[in-house]
Amino acid sequence: MDEEKIWSEIGPDGFERITAAFYQGVRRDSLLGPMYPADDWEGAEHRLALFLKFRFGQDQTYLEERGHPRLRMRHMPFQIGEAERDRWLDLMASALESENVAPDTREAMMTFFSGVADFMRNR
Repeated sequence: MDEEKIWSEIGPDGFERITAAFYQGVRRDSLLGPMYPADDWEGAEHRLALFLKFRFGQDQTYLEERGHPRLRMRHMPFQIGEAERDRWLDLMASALESENVAPDTREAMMTFFSGVADFMRNR
């Protein structure tokens, strides 16, 4: 995966838009929506945007605010099975498409997301 290409194509503002589009879907979703704290949608959106900018752009703000990602540990309190994984991936794919991310970039990002989402499964 060519993170530099992804970063140059999407940029920090693009990752903010992708994250906003993703969370629009999550808020309406009957499976994933209830997993998020109703009083912290903005916080969840902010954290994901920071993580994506860290992962694809080496922006250090995520590390400064949150420390090491420790994704599996952070997601352990939530019951994540195949259905939750697949829904998360579907919503992210829709967000990338809504932001007109180029097909090759979208494919590279979804390959990354698929691996991470599968790793988050705990049931």
